[in-house]
Amino acid sequence: MPDDGREIAASTGTSLVNPANVVTFARLCAVPLAVWLVVSHQVAWAFWLFVAAGLSDALDGWLARRFGGNTLGAALDPAADKALLVSMYVTLGWVGVLPDWLAILVVFRDVLIVGGIVTLSVLGQTVAIRPLRISKLNTLLQIVLIGVALLESGLGIGLPGLTLLLIWVVALTTLASGAAYVWNVSRGEAGDASGPG
Repeated sequence: MPDDGREIAASTGTSLVNPANVVTFARLCAVPLAVWLVVSHQVAWAFWLFVAAGLSDALDGWLARRFGGNTLGAALDPAADKALLVSMYVTLGWVGVLPDWLAILVVFRDVLIVGGIVTLSVLGQTVAIRPLRISKLNTLLQIVLIGVALLESGLGIGLPGLTLLLIWVVALTTLASGAAYVWNVSRGEAGDASGPG
């Protein structure tokens, strides 16, 4: 008869380690490499890594649907996406590719949302995590802006005025999504405006 402890450990390992989670974890591990590439002025390589991260996001979603996902993957996937986005905004702001005020705005919005969720949880209120439409749009625009900024800065490819336009659109949608979250909470409708679910 097999040892019960070993059987449980094997079952747990199978449930935690699956193809989708491996891809997601690899994307999370790519975050410090992306930061290092930008800081060391290898922006072209940072662009291609960012493209690979985007493709891996689509791949782990497909793998989760094909082979089945789990709670770890559901939590790890948005965390990896958010870690990459926030770190890119902070780093690109630091090296002057994007305005530092935009990086501060993006980070402040996320801190506001996470802080609000934590505060509500501490107060004993149920927090329903559901992305808002404006939040999904904001996340998409944030991704596009990073890609365009890396492409222009690293490979010298871009349309005149596109980056500047995206900077202001991202700023406005960031403010709008943060305001929408605060408005929902003030009406007693807890929701997560941090991005796609």
